[in-house]
Amino acid sequence: MALRHAVLAALLDGELSGYQLAKAFDVGVANFWYAQPQQLYAELTRLEQQGLVAGREVVQESRPTKRLFHVTDAGLAELEAFTAASAKPAFVRDDLMVKVQAADSVDTATLIDQLTERAEIARARIELFEALLRRLRGDRGEEDFLRHGHRIGPYLTCLRGVAFEQENRDWCLRTVAVLEERRHTRARN
Repeated sequence: MALRHAVLAALLDGELSGYQLAKAFDVGVANFWYAQPQQLYAELTRLEQQGLVAGREVVQESRPTKRLFHVTDAGLAELEAFTAASAKPAFVRDDLMVKVQAADSVDTATLIDQLTERAEIARARIELFEALLRRLRGDRGEEDFLRHGHRIGPYLTCLRGVAFEQENRDWCLRTVAVLEERRHTRARN
């Protein structure tokens, strides 16, 4: 997958400015694709040059003119081709996992702090995703929304984000408990 596909998918909800797109990535898309705002602006420019998105200028009073972007028919065709291609499995590349791998040979105090911090980040992201899920489904129950909601793609990816962060939090907390118990056992011996 390329950033282009993540941008096209994010624009399916309607016109967005580059700033709004960055905010959308920060909240809803970040659970499966991370990009810096400057990467998004550069990608919007490329997508517009390729005819996959179209932009229009909106003059604002007392603010600079902004550009709003939407997916074109060619952009929808690009997404269609992308979704038809087989998906490659994801691989985890995480510095913290490498540090835990080395836990038997290093002082684990700093590692415990880093795991605790990561668990807290996961907890905060879970709260963020759960609030987004509530906003997306409105007053509907989840099953009703999943059966009859207009756009379930963002909801389903957000559900995956919640599950991913819950797994991260739980693993971090369990790993902290194991490392702390081993530290205390070693200290007593």
